[in-house]
Amino acid sequence: MQFNDLHRQYLALKEEIDAAMAEAVDQAHFISGPQVARLEEELAAYVGVRHCVTCGNGTDALLLALLAWGVGPGDAVFVPSFTFFATAEAVSRLGATPVFVDVEEDTFNMSSASLEEAIRRVRQEGELTPRAVIPVDLFGQPADYFNIGRICQKNELPILEDGAQGMGGEILGKKACSFGTVSVTSFFPAKPLGCYGDGGALFTNDDDAAGLLRSLCVHGKGEYKYDNVRLGTNSRLDTLQAAILLPKLKALKESELMLRNRWANRYTQQLKGIVKTPAVPQCFYSSWAQYTIRLESKEQRDGLQAALKQDGIPSMVYYPKALHLQTVYQSVPCKAYDLPVSQRLPDIVLSLPMHPYLTEEEVDTVCAAVARYCHGE
Repeated sequence: MQFNDLHRQYLALKEEIDAAMAEAVDQAHFISGPQVARLEEELAAYVGVRHCVTCGNGTDALLLALLAWGVGPGDAVFVPSFTFFATAEAVSRLGATPVFVDVEEDTFNMSSASLEEAIRRVRQEGELTPRAVIPVDLFGQPADYFNIGRICQKNELPILEDGAQGMGGEILGKKACSFGTVSVTSFFPAKPLGCYGDGGALFTNDDDAAGLLRSLCVHGKGEYKYDNVRLGTNSRLDTLQAAILLPKLKALKESELMLRNRWANRYTQQLKGIVKTPAVPQCFYSSWAQYTIRLESKEQRDGLQAALKQDGIPSMVYYPKALHLQTVYQSVPCKAYDLPVSQRLPDIVLSLPMHPYLTEEEVDTVCAAVARYCHGE
């Protein structure tokens, strides 16, 4: 059993993916080929925004958005502490200060109450200027943009939606990657929509922002690439990766999201009452980048992971260390107030195998193994 069986996905989509790769190679237009423009059009239409700008990876997407907003030293950017490091790293890379916010224990996403308190305290202290908020659509579920949006509007702060894991998630039919002033995603292979290398994208309804982001992606180019009007970077999605993503996007829309939800529902039906299963609020829809359960203690979590490994069942801990406790932030400026949930979750979370090409037998095998351990059998 694989934790995320990308080979099984490839075999299911082999004919379409092979044909797409062969076409890209045959055309020999490896940078900014027609497949890139087509993918951007299809992604923008799927997400429901005016513009999609592809780039080299999800971390670059975060950096490019913050760079476009002129974020830098003296600025405070509010990020959750329970997530992957890139969200805070992008802030620190530009010399700004990440202000860590706690998360909700049942959804793992940014706590609006913690966000509001963090903004209040930063303003009260007066050392930093609040500039932006980066909620994360963790494990495939959009953050609480109802309340986060209200807080950001009240404080006149733009939202940079980190939808690296969120592609396919929804709130009331509105797609993930459409909730931010600018939103970003990652095409890292393990994501709900992943390529066969690195890739990323930015989404916005702002025409001027889209033009600026396109310039920043290609060395700050002006009307043509040999007239550089600003300092940018080199961050482009390869044509070959775009070609691979086109059939995978089609599969995501037509079957894979439905299958991910089928397996998540099956997990929840069998594990509810045995472990703490992930919550999906009413009106929310998850793309289930991960299916993450909570145990009672670190000892129980570690024991379960060891028992699963003995049974040949892979599992992962996402994430083993809160961001505000990372070694780098002993020397790089950051702010962290009260973050009890972010400090507790790394000891009790465990992610189970999740991908569209699981089988009923595999899900049932995982559930039976979890139940056996938790019941002391």
